[in-house]
Amino acid sequence: MTPATKHAVDSILKGKSIVYYSNWLDNASHTPEYAYTKTWHYKNIDPNETFENAPILETGDVVTAIQEQTAILQDKASGTDKALALKILVHLMGDIHQPMHMGRRMDRGGNNVKLKWFYNNSNLHSIWDTKVLESGHNWTFTEWQQQIDRATPDEEAAIIAEGTPEKWGKECYEIATKIYDTTPADSTLSYDYVAEWTPVIETQLLRAGLRLADVLNSIYDPHYKGANLFVR
Repeated sequence: MTPATKHAVDSILKGKSIVYYSNWLDNASHTPEYAYTKTWHYKNIDPNETFENAPILETGDVVTAIQEQTAILQDKASGTDKALALKILVHLMGDIHQPMHMGRRMDRGGNNVKLKWFYNNSNLHSIWDTKVLESGHNWTFTEWQQQIDRATPDEEAAIIAEGTPEKWGKECYEIATKIYDTTPADSTLSYDYVAEWTPVIETQLLRAGLRLADVLNSIYDPHYKGANLFVR
């Protein structure tokens, strides 16, 4: 984020960083106050559907929720809770880049796909939430940032040029499709799987971070010259 954006975000979040709130919505969605956000973490696409024609839930999904929260942050006149919108947006920008959040409705985004992870019982969604990532690099947040935030200016521009939630979701859905094709139920997964998919996770985390920064810069820094078409 640019200095102007950092200042705006710090003001909205009262000095706490976006990292502090990055996982907040996972817990909040299970409370009565924020139960309306439960379906905002994902978009499900079954094998007989495409990303474009999959049914849209009346309660919303990760694509529509990102659009709505960004609109709230863009609206200078709105009295809506900007801090809440920012907390939600920070989390959902991660979710839309996690492939199993673009998983199938029929198996609850991989939660019902049972398998063995290093000979322990697990499921496809769980291993993509944490296990592959932590087996590849059991780093702190800071170490992740230091190690993967290495894109050249041209590479960064290419990542943020794909600037809409629909494009991010479809890009992630295509990864999810490959994961389903290569990870059948009852598989026993270990080192080979970590080696194969850790680079994909690194790329997805970098995409999520750069795109989040670009969206926020586009909202809060009038001098920012980014490439995000979503907020223009």
